[in-house]
Amino acid sequence: MKRFFTCCVSNFHSKPKLKKSQSQIMAGNISNPSGSNADNILLNHDFSDGLNSWHPNSCKGYVISAKACDQAGISMESDRNYAVITDRKECWQGLEQNITDKILVGSTYTISAFVGVSGPGLSQESADVKATLKLEYQGSDTQYLFIGSTSVIKGSWEKLEGTFSLSTKPDRIIFYLEGPAPGVDLLIRSVEINCSSPNNNTLSTVGCVSTGDENIIINPQFEDGLNNWSGRGCKIVLNDSMADGRIVPKSGKLFARATERTQAWNGIQQEITGRVQRKLAYEITALVRIYGNNVTSADVRATLWVQTPDYREQYIGIANVQATDTDWVTLQGKFLLNGSPSKVVLYLEGPPSGTDILVNSLVVKHAAKTPPSIPPNAKNVIFGLNIIENSNLSDDTKGWFPLGSCTLNVKTGSPHIVPPMARDSLGPHELLSGRYIHVTNRTQTWNGPAQVITDKVKLFLTYQVSAWVRIGSGSSGPQNVNVALGADDQWINGGQTEVSDKQWHEIGGSFRIEKQPSKLMVYIQGPASGVDLMVAGLQIFAVDRRARFRYLKMQTDKIRKRDVVLKFSGLDASSYVNTTVQVRQTRNDFPIGTCISRSNIDNEDFVNFLVKHFNWAVFANELKWYWTEAQQGNLNYKDADDLLSLCEKYKIETRGHCIFWEVEQTVQPWIKSLNNNDLMTAVQNRLTSLLTRYKGKFSHYDVNNEMLHGSFYQDRLGKDIRANMFKTANQLDSSATLFVNDYHIEDGCDTKSCPNKYTQHILDLQDQGAPVGGIGIQGHIDNPVGPIVCSSLDKLGILGLPIWFTELDVSSANEYVRGDDLEVMLREALAHPAVEGIMLWGFWELFMSRDNAHLVNAEGDINEAGKRFLALKQEWLSHSHGHVDELGQFNFRGFYGTYNVDIVTPSKKISKTFVLDKGDNPMMVSIDL
Repeated sequence: MKRFFTCCVSNFHSKPKLKKSQSQIMAGNISNPSGSNADNILLNHDFSDGLNSWHPNSCKGYVISAKACDQAGISMESDRNYAVITDRKECWQGLEQNITDKILVGSTYTISAFVGVSGPGLSQESADVKATLKLEYQGSDTQYLFIGSTSVIKGSWEKLEGTFSLSTKPDRIIFYLEGPAPGVDLLIRSVEINCSSPNNNTLSTVGCVSTGDENIIINPQFEDGLNNWSGRGCKIVLNDSMADGRIVPKSGKLFARATERTQAWNGIQQEITGRVQRKLAYEITALVRIYGNNVTSADVRATLWVQTPDYREQYIGIANVQATDTDWVTLQGKFLLNGSPSKVVLYLEGPPSGTDILVNSLVVKHAAKTPPSIPPNAKNVIFGLNIIENSNLSDDTKGWFPLGSCTLNVKTGSPHIVPPMARDSLGPHELLSGRYIHVTNRTQTWNGPAQVITDKVKLFLTYQVSAWVRIGSGSSGPQNVNVALGADDQWINGGQTEVSDKQWHEIGGSFRIEKQPSKLMVYIQGPASGVDLMVAGLQIFAVDRRARFRYLKMQTDKIRKRDVVLKFSGLDASSYVNTTVQVRQTRNDFPIGTCISRSNIDNEDFVNFLVKHFNWAVFANELKWYWTEAQQGNLNYKDADDLLSLCEKYKIETRGHCIFWEVEQTVQPWIKSLNNNDLMTAVQNRLTSLLTRYKGKFSHYDVNNEMLHGSFYQDRLGKDIRANMFKTANQLDSSATLFVNDYHIEDGCDTKSCPNKYTQHILDLQDQGAPVGGIGIQGHIDNPVGPIVCSSLDKLGILGLPIWFTELDVSSANEYVRGDDLEVMLREALAHPAVEGIMLWGFWELFMSRDNAHLVNAEGDINEAGKRFLALKQEWLSHSHGHVDELGQFNFRGFYGTYNVDIVTPSKKISKTFVLDKGDNPMMVSIDL
């Protein structure tokens, strides 16, 4: 029997005992009109009426009376009737009851049963008995929800407990008990199912009333001592004060301390199995601090340990804060469980060994909905207007001041033209004056010219930064020059470039302010102390994104569409005028994909969105070496296999990310510990293992991730290792396109990875014989500006290789601004002929690497950014309708992809399908009527 454990909202594993007051808080036992919230929803729960209302599942059953002490060879002491389920050929066979009409969506139900085992098939002294729900949906696979289990010793009764809750109402809900091996008889003395934590909308039908926003943590302020808490690899103790009274609770009378910690993961924990529902977002809030071992500050993290019914383990980081030894700080974060775990433990960890973690309180509640964003106010904004005072220096240094102990003077001899990236944004504009600020006597890298622009910048608008810069003599090597902004105590990167000669260089960048600062200052900085800095034509201006979108739409139509001629035959010419044609595009073939993780696909809502809106996918972590071989020789491909199976099922193409990762912090400790010969062997084994197993499965591979930002393998194994990785990968799977992949290529904010350096990097690999087949631009970008992105694409496009945005995400707390940012990137990509695909780095809240980057909120609501994404997807589908012309043709221009055509003649209706491929000439499609 195939099982799909995908539908439940919560799961259970040994619920802890509660004091009466706590039990009432957790279970929602407050009075209601019916007074029946403890009523058992099962009929004939104690078998006093035989097996009435119960049904053996493909096996046999009968009831032994309380008066009988031995019947059919089964002897069990009992003062009640009990059922015997026998002739079991499969472990899933047991006793069931239909409870469809008794269950309400959103309510939480507890199950309690007394069970036993017997029979000749019992090869060991004990066997597992499980409680399960069978969920039947019309038109889709039957699903099974594991509720709870217990291990039963022959000859004794054991209590089986669990909880469940459903987020959707199936057509049929069958509760049953199952589990022991074939041939083992299942004994059941009594079963109860009660409503314990109801939905807000629950009426007195089943006697449940909502308690609202309850904390799922038991004993959250340690008023009941350390009950329900335990140490994770360490000791926990209770205190009312410490350090001679210097440490006291911030709230309440007590706090807990995790002490004698020998590992960073040691801490305080509580099992919350059965109290968290799947697909619901929860927020944790805790008061924490640290103590001891001469550590004054350290990260304290909240982590979930999750065990799935098939015994997989997951560690989910949900919050972290920099804690100190001087005061209590608030730890906050959110989490959501996609699947149906058999066990969930929440614990605090993080500080180095020997440092105590102190906890004053810990609360976990259903997270409140995020208030809707308000569209930014762009009224009365003059786009393209420079907000820098005296930018052309016609009034000497008026408006400027030296930041730090440096000297500003105005000189002549700088470029008269606006830098190219700003030129594309500004359109018609005046020439620059040719005057520049010469900064001398610099004693710090941050010394330079500055202006205060607090009142000139509007919140949520995107500003482009542009300037010419140059450095004087005396530098020992290349120097970074940076346009920076100081918003109170926050440093903002407005763009930077590397300068190594006496030429003028362009700086292009951008920024956005989303919280009003008391002071906003812009300054130019960067070269080493003692090196003169020269700045000309600094411009900061609001970007007119809508005007850019109109231009990009025209460009997209030029390069992503093709003319089509539908040529009809078999139709009398007199019928042309009365024949209508309806053309509808059903699929755009341009690759738009997303990153997915193994835990995501346990959420059917996530899978539905994925399948409906994306045609490519990449795995977030599951193919990376540290995931597939965390310990040497212990290979784990199951997670990747599961993701690949899903993609194959829905015909979603996949990218392989990544074979290696050059950044040292991402390399497993066991790899770092190898000598060079063994490391070379491990590298070869990794290539052979991965690419042989998945030969032909992945269309792309990122061979060695982020080589511009890391050099672990090159430092250890020499320069040739990078090219050899490409060569070997190509030998093992010649069907895959091999990519380089790096970040900050497109935004002007990182001198390590500017387009010129990326281009040279690729050329160097090719010179060594590396079969580089594609250029990956990750696209983790803030406040993107179209011309800056386009300029980077132009520079990379000269290599003639396909360019993909491989990890695109944008971040803004305002969903409308986030939508604008995403639209910038998607439109720039579609409008550029060198770009051949886009991969989003996720779309679902709480499952993305950056906050405020999601398109779908944690519980499945599509936000404003998501709506913008879906609107663009619709825009990139071509539709047309009209009549057949006098030549027996119908002409239109459409995006590449799959089309349906409906033709209605005076006598009949015909439907056809065709695929519009890339091409320069019109595509002729013959249709015989």
